[in-house]
Amino acid sequence: MNPRILSRLHLGLAALALLLAVAPAQAAIPGLEGTAFWLVAREDVLSTPDGGAFLFWGLAPDGTLTQYPGPTLIVPQGATVSVQLTNELPVATSLTFPGQRGVQAVGGAPGPLAQEAAPGETVTYTFVAEAAGTYLYQAGSRPDLQIEMGLVGALIVRPAGFNPLSPQAYPSADTAYERENLFLLTELDMRVHDMVLFEGPLAPGLDALLADFQPVYWFINGRAAPDTMADDLVPWLPTQPYGAMTHTMPGERLLMRVIGAGRDLHPFHHHGNHARVIARDGQLLSSAVGAGADLAMDVFTVQSVPGATTDAIFSWTGEKLGWDIYGTEVAHDCMDHDGDQFDDHTREYCPDHGKVLPTVMPGDQEMAYGGFWSGSPFLSAGAELPPGEGGLNPGGAFVHMWHSHTEREMTNNDVFPGGMMTMLMVEAPGTPMP
Repeated sequence: MNPRILSRLHLGLAALALLLAVAPAQAAIPGLEGTAFWLVAREDVLSTPDGGAFLFWGLAPDGTLTQYPGPTLIVPQGATVSVQLTNELPVATSLTFPGQRGVQAVGGAPGPLAQEAAPGETVTYTFVAEAAGTYLYQAGSRPDLQIEMGLVGALIVRPAGFNPLSPQAYPSADTAYERENLFLLTELDMRVHDMVLFEGPLAPGLDALLADFQPVYWFINGRAAPDTMADDLVPWLPTQPYGAMTHTMPGERLLMRVIGAGRDLHPFHHHGNHARVIARDGQLLSSAVGAGADLAMDVFTVQSVPGATTDAIFSWTGEKLGWDIYGTEVAHDCMDHDGDQFDDHTREYCPDHGKVLPTVMPGDQEMAYGGFWSGSPFLSAGAELPPGEGGLNPGGAFVHMWHSHTEREMTNNDVFPGGMMTMLMVEAPGTPMP
C-alpha cells in the first residue's frame, strides 16, 4: 500500500466537522467544463463525519487531487467529447458512459463492457454528446466492486445555445431555471473497503461481501451529513470537493439533478414543496417533439433508482401559507405589476400580505433551540439568542431538511443524524448569502 495512503488513514478528520458553516449559493453546479478531459484512476482516502477514514478508488482530473465521486463533467450538446483515462490502480479499469451512443476507445485491451486500461496504461474514449440532459459515467470493469470503490461521476450535457444568464436544462422553455444543484447519491460498505485495503482487490472473501452488501454510510455528492452542508472545496475534505447545501429564493426555479450512482434505491425527499419531474435518464418527459415537458409530474419524493437520473424543478413560493412571511411589523407594500400574485421584488404572496402569524411564539425559556433557528419565524429576520444557540442561519432563511426517506440512511454507521441529508435554505431576495 502507498505510504501516502496509509499515513492519511490515521489522520482522523472528524473533529473538523465542528467547523461547519453555511455554504454559499451555487447558481450553477461546480465541475469541469469543456470537451477534453484527462482523468487518473488511483487510490486515496475519504473521510466520514464520525471519524472514519476509508480507502477508495477515485478519479483525479489532470492528475491532481483524487475525487469521490469523480469530477462532474459539463459539456455542450453536439460536441465531440474525449475522456483520457490513465490507470494507476492495481487492477485493470475502464469507463462507460450510459446514454451516450457510439463511444469509441483507443488504447488498452477489450474488456467485458468497455476497452480497459491495465495498470500503468491509458485509454481514450470519445463520443458525440448528442442530447442534452443529466447522465452519469462509471467503471465498466468489475462494476460491482469498482463503482462501490468510487469510480463514478456525473455527466451534464448543456443544450445547444445554452445561455448561463437564462439557462434551460433542455431545449424547451418549460425547463428554464435560475439555480441548479446536483444530488449524486451513493453508499459505502466499510467491510469491502477495509478488505481491499488490507487484503487487496483479489481477496478470496471479497465476492461474498459484495453478494452480502451491507452499507453503513450514505452520501450526497460524496459527503455524509453534516459534511454535506460545508462549502465546496473546504480544506478538511480534500478528496470530497462537492457540497450539497442548497440555496434558493422565493419563486426561483431550482433544477434538481438527482443521480442514483450506487447500487441501492434511495427515496430522496425534499421538504418545502413538491418538485416537478421534467426528465428521466436524459429524456424530456414529452408526448411529442416540440411539446415540451407536457408529461411532467409533481412528486414529493424523487425515487432515485440505481443507474438512473432524474431532473426536477423545485420552487418555494410561500403561496397560501395564510400569513405574511416577512411579518407585520415590517413596513412594506405588496406590489404586483405582472399579475402573478407575487410581489415583484420580495416575491411575497400578495393575498397573504399583512396577515399575522396564526400562533403565539413561546418565550425564550420555553424553547429548545436548533442550530438553524434565527430567533424569528419570519424570512430574513432574526433576534437575540442565548449564548451558544443558533449560528447556522445568519440570513434568517427558512430552512427545510432534504434527505433520504429510508431513515437508516440518515445515519453514519448507525449514529443519527448523518448520512444522506442536507438542508434547503430559502433566502429573502437581496439577502447577502455567505
